[in-house]
Amino acid sequence: MYIESITLTNFRNYESLELGFSDKTNILYGENAQGKTNVLEAAYVGATTRSHRMARDKDMIRFGAEEAHIRLNVKKRNVGHRIDMQLRKTNGKTVNIDGLPIRRSSELFGLINIIFFSPEDLSIVKEGPAERRRFMDSEICQLSRIYYSNLADYNKVLNQRNNLLREILSRRSRHSSCEELLETLDIWDMQLVQYGKRIIEERQNFIHMLYEVVERVHEKITGGREKVELRYEPSVSADRLEEQLKARRESDLRYAATSVGPQRDDIGIYINENDVRVFGSQGQQRTAALTLKLAEIELVKEMISDTPILLLDDVMSELDERRRDALLGSIDGIQTIITCTGYGDFIRERMQQDRVYQVIQGKITETKA
Repeated sequence: MYIESITLTNFRNYESLELGFSDKTNILYGENAQGKTNVLEAAYVGATTRSHRMARDKDMIRFGAEEAHIRLNVKKRNVGHRIDMQLRKTNGKTVNIDGLPIRRSSELFGLINIIFFSPEDLSIVKEGPAERRRFMDSEICQLSRIYYSNLADYNKVLNQRNNLLREILSRRSRHSSCEELLETLDIWDMQLVQYGKRIIEERQNFIHMLYEVVERVHEKITGGREKVELRYEPSVSADRLEEQLKARRESDLRYAATSVGPQRDDIGIYINENDVRVFGSQGQQRTAALTLKLAEIELVKEMISDTPILLLDDVMSELDERRRDALLGSIDGIQTIITCTGYGDFIRERMQQDRVYQVIQGKITETKA
């Protein structure tokens, strides 16, 4: 699969843009803050409905405009598809696939699989658990519409439960009756368990499959000098979620927050049996992060029997030569769109270049490869 072209209207710093891509390697180069990353962001939003920057829809609309448009023309197994997305400052977004509107974002997932890799991802290991949960969820959602639906429903229920906990705490502080609210809490707990179990089980399966690939990738990167282990670390097992919610209810009521569930899960990463999140050197942490991203590429290829689309946002400048080589060795046969600040010797000598664009203040010009 690959993106044939992207068309933008009033997206970030682009008033109007139409850009074609090779199904192999595409390079966007230019100084910082010129709009290179905005092109990758638009492609990711068009494929997933969400920004990798976690930006709100209205923040992606060009200053002074009321709405933005993204169009992706894509090819999947030699069949063309068109994704049209309209972002509005109010009333949310609308999405059409091949001219037909969709009602839920989950209907878009699976049409194309896209992997975003930025310098921030190199910190995924040393950052907090939220970053590693986001890593899990972003990929599983693209592979499973059911997971996306369960995750969305779980988060809605979690927000409702936390709001209810705050209301009960407020009433108790005023010495008001809250028996009716406590009965309502039972209903939210039942739904939280229903969706939470599914999420935990799906994450467990994903990490199990990913680990098998991670072992191979890490051994190749390190030349077999290190043994890596990947563990899914849920805050509670699926079969004990209901039990733990009941056991911690009084604590949750005291602090007005849900203390157990998938929202507190983590991924454990161990090198030679040491927790690399805490005891790993910066080099080990970066290698582990690179391993996760490369394993993600390989796992998606295996699961969908096709190649994902890879977006590399100025990653090359953050990697040493050995890690660059490992990354470049993984993109053969995959459509890759790369941003970089300089079109230097390394890019010219070491990378296949099918289409090369220079980006200057939101203006993109094709140059010779």
